[in-house]
This record gives sequence, structure tokens and C-alpha cells, in this order.
Amino acid sequence: MVWAIVIIVISIVAGNLFWASVKVDSGLYVRMLCRAKTIRRVVALTFDDGPHPERTPKVLDVLKTHGAQATFFVIGKKAEAHPEIIRRIIAEGHLIGNHTYSHSNRFPWMAESSMREDIHWCDVVLEKITGRRPTMFRPPFGVTNPPLAKALRWDFRTIVGWDIRSFDTIERWSREKVFKRVCRRLRPGAVVLLHDDRAESDTLLKMILNHLEQNDYKVERFDKLFGL
Repeated sequence: MVWAIVIIVISIVAGNLFWASVKVDSGLYVRMLCRAKTIRRVVALTFDDGPHPERTPKVLDVLKTHGAQATFFVIGKKAEAHPEIIRRIIAEGHLIGNHTYSHSNRFPWMAESSMREDIHWCDVVLEKITGRRPTMFRPPFGVTNPPLAKALRWDFRTIVGWDIRSFDTIERWSREKVFKRVCRRLRPGAVVLLHDDRAESDTLLKMILNHLEQNDYKVERFDKLFGL
């Protein structure tokens, strides 16, 4: 009977720790900025996993047309392959953030030293292209854990999460379905997670920006939204 209780308690604790790892706003291991405290009808748009040689420029075209600024959390090895897109992102007034060099599926299971190295090499690539070290970081998949907390212990930069996860990476979902999901969750100060490497990412962005404009929402760059 005692062992059964112990097993149940351990299972509950383990489940809670796992949930805290994947829930971006839990703050148990790493504090991430996910939503700004404001009553103003403003949101921040963020894009992960680029740059993509064909899709990211289309996303940039849409942002330029609407006069909106966003934050791009880029993968180091992709940035290295397409430095001209990184330069365009900066030139058009957007922010660049670190999303690790490899964005490996194994990243959440890496040792602290490997995580730190993966983050570092993305910094090296982006600093070489832009002339400055990125001041923002978003962990792959939004997963945090003790090794990542240790890897970031002396890394005094802003860790960025999200308030609205669009799930635009689910290929079987139409862009209309993703759009409706984002719209249902809109609220002042929200940080929206999108991906500029996905098919029709520009189409989805147009739909979102049109909806925001029609509902008197404004897009603010992440750092301005949080007063950084």
C-alpha cells in the first residue's frame, strides 16, 4: 500500500515537471516573456525556423505592405546559407533572435554544454552577418528544462515565449483553420507564434494582418511591446 502511494506521488510529480517543461509560461525552469500586460489593442508577431529562401521574402513583402514589424527567431545554419535574407530583415526594421544553430529534434535532451554550444554558434553566425549579437532567444519547440536553465544561467538576454500558438506547422490544417485559431485567441498584449518556412505563410499572414486592422489592433515589435 505504501509503495503504491509512493509510485502515485512520483508519477504526479514527474507529470507536473514534464508539463512545466512544455508549457512556455510555466516559468519553473526559465522565465519567458509570453504576453505583455496592457489594455491597448496591440500584439507582437514572431516567426520561427527561417530564413527560407523563397517563403521568408514573401512574408517580408506582406509585412512591408502593411507597415508591420516582427521578430524572426532564426536557425543559425539557415542564416549562414542565406545571409542576404537576414540583412533584409534587419534593413526593414525587424528584429532577429537566436533559435539555436541546428534546431535539432534532440535539443531538449542535450547536455547543458551541447545546448550552450548550439546557442553560441547561432550567435556567431548572426553577429558575423549583422555586426551584433542577438539579444533575444527562443528555445526550440518552446521546451525548457534544468539543462537549458543552466546553459542560460549567465546569458543575460531576453527569453521569448508566446501567448498564441498558431499550430501553422500542422500540414493537414488549412490556413483558414489556423487563421481562425489565432483570431479566437487574440487579446491585448498577445505574442503570436508563426513560422516563415511553411507553405502559404505569406497567405496566412495577410489574413491575420487584415483581421487585426479590421478590429483596430496594431502590431508592435516585440521589444517595443515589452518596453525593452
